[in-house]
Amino acid sequence: MGRGGLVVGTDLVEVAQVAHSLQTFRERYLTRVFTADELAYCLDGRRDPARHLAARFAAKEATLKALRQNDEAVDWRSVEVRRRPDGSCEIVLHGGVRALAERLSVDVLSVSMSHDGAYATAVVIAEQREKWRLPASRLARKTPRGAYER
Repeated sequence: MGRGGLVVGTDLVEVAQVAHSLQTFRERYLTRVFTADELAYCLDGRRDPARHLAARFAAKEATLKALRQNDEAVDWRSVEVRRRPDGSCEIVLHGGVRALAERLSVDVLSVSMSHDGAYATAVVIAEQREKWRLPASRLARKTPRGAYER
């Protein structure tokens, strides 16, 4: 990830695969991958849990792709999809993934999720702020120069 800018991560999940994991491994799968708040929303009985869990799984994958995290195992629960009061969702990071985002100077993660029929998808945009510092030589100058000096 370069200094400053936007990085996009995306993922597509087959809802049937999540439904199969849900049916086969139930509690072991749920508690290994999702936070308590994610489960409370997805398993509230008013909606199809597999579709909503699949969208959240896609968001977790997309977040890791946006952070370029592909070289070590992470706790899936360290990437959490939280529902805001207005109905939109946000990504909340915990543990090692949060530390990674801080090292990369990622200040904002934006997420968009969707599910339709057999698939769920998510797109995550990581916004990295450039840390701006004056070089020591510029700090010592008595006569300021133009902002666009090369």
